[in-house]
Parts: sequence; C-alpha cells; structure tokens
Amino acid sequence: MQRRRVFSGAEWEAKVGYCRAVAVGAQVFVGGTAPVAEGGGTFAPGDAYAQTKRCLAIVAKALGELGGGLEHVVRTRMYVTDIARWPEIGRAHAEAFGAHPPAATMVEVRKLIADDMLVEIEVDAVLDGPGV
Repeated sequence: MQRRRVFSGAEWEAKVGYCRAVAVGAQVFVGGTAPVAEGGGTFAPGDAYAQTKRCLAIVAKALGELGGGLEHVVRTRMYVTDIARWPEIGRAHAEAFGAHPPAATMVEVRKLIADDMLVEIEVDAVLDGPGV
C-alpha cells in the first residue's frame, strides 16, 4: 500500500525523525501539532483559543496537501497543559469542525516542548473521493 508523507519544515522534524502527516491509503495520521508561529517560536503565548486555532490551521494545511480537509477528521487528541482552559480550547475545536465533529479526547499533560505552549493536537482522518 502506498504511503505519502507531508513535511512542515519544522526544525524538529529532522532532529527527531518524523513528518507532519502520513497517508496510508485513505487513512491519514497527523502527528502532534503544536502552535508554532510562522518563522518559529510560539504562536499567541498565553492564548489557548488562538493556539488551538493555529494548531488546527497547521493540521488543515497538512490534510490539504494530501487531498483532504478538516471534514475528513474522525478523531482528535488534544494535549493541554491546563485542563481548566478546556472552554477556550473546546470552542476553537467546535468552530473548526462544525457539522463534522470527530471523536475527541482532551488530556492534561505536565508540559509541552516549549513552556509557553498550551495545547498540542494530533488527528486521524479518513479521505474519500476519486484520489484515494
């Protein structure tokens, strides 16, 4: 079965040995996506809502490169450093998925790769259509 990979260009990809997303047939697996700003650093430090939106924008870009979109997401996993911020994170998640809500998990973790990152998201998607 054919595998297709998407790289984001993040410095960590080469250092750690991973890519942003891998498609295996119709299934797409998007690795943990942190709120990285264009050019590096953390996007919107302290703003859980904006960071969640940023993570999902990066996810959407990777899915788009593989012929999909957020409507193809069937599962999300959200890792957050403060579970009390769930309303902000959940609002951004709900806005992104609209009429196509995936199965979702949100768990609190002690820390992410940068101290000012509040959320990291990974997703699984299933593509459909002629290109799959």
